[in-house]
Amino acid sequence: MVVREIEQFGEVRQRARAYFCYLFNRNMPIRLPNLDLEEINNSLDKIVNEIDSFEALYVLDASGKQVTDNLTNKQKYKGGIGTNRSNKSYFYRAVRQKRCVLTDPYPSSLTNSLTVTAAYPIYDDKSELKYVACMDISLKDVLKIAHPSSLQSMFGDFVKVSYSMFSLALLMVAFLLFYNGIASIISHGFMSATEDIEAMFKATILLTLALAIFDLVKTIFEEEVLGRHNRDDVSGIHKTMVRFLGSIVIALAIEALMLVFKFAITDPTHILSAVYLIGGVSVLLVSLAYYVQSVSVKRENDSVN
Repeated sequence: MVVREIEQFGEVRQRARAYFCYLFNRNMPIRLPNLDLEEINNSLDKIVNEIDSFEALYVLDASGKQVTDNLTNKQKYKGGIGTNRSNKSYFYRAVRQKRCVLTDPYPSSLTNSLTVTAAYPIYDDKSELKYVACMDISLKDVLKIAHPSSLQSMFGDFVKVSYSMFSLALLMVAFLLFYNGIASIISHGFMSATEDIEAMFKATILLTLALAIFDLVKTIFEEEVLGRHNRDDVSGIHKTMVRFLGSIVIALAIEALMLVFKFAITDPTHILSAVYLIGGVSVLLVSLAYYVQSVSVKRENDSVN
């Protein structure tokens, strides 16, 4: 689920940054003469009253040294005063850009889980950097803040569970088709005295459909449940669609061939039905070729742009 959470963070990053910067802007004293640390601490207390889901709040001086203990709800995360954080990205980015910044997710030294840090530079009336206020928030809490609706979160969980159930059901269908295909081969294919071409064709169709459904299940589970999206790779969803549709076309072509042999031997008057099926397969094959060509052209245009 980490990959999906990082992708979601990329989508809501601007919204999350705007929210945390708003908290700092509204509560932190800026451009004031004789700015002291006590005023900063009072501002941190105001922020604590507005947001519950954070790991730690602390203040760095202009050199990157932590000048306050971690303000946190968990006793084991307290302390930290005197720690040199001048080498942290959130410190030098806030100082260099002279504005509120929000980092990429990184492993927290406090919780060992993915965390982001919002950093806010504080200047006095002479535009000299005095402090940098920092807030560590877990990635999960950032996503909750960016998507505050519990109904939306519940719907997202419901969608994941639903896709998981559909994937499981389709996987059972694929295994059932595979089982019947193997059973058909064993019962007919290995008997030298029996030349049942129709049974062999049916076994091939069953195995082909099982493979197509298995590929579909793999894509659904990876894309919708695990969140493994690869938007820039044609070998992702497009490749799976080509394989799935190709398997269907192959299954129909085998069925049409089987009907041609069957009607040619038993009832030539119905052979025209097999010809119609072959025509339908041809249309599907041309459509699939057009789809592949369109995807290739779109990828080339995107790479040029």
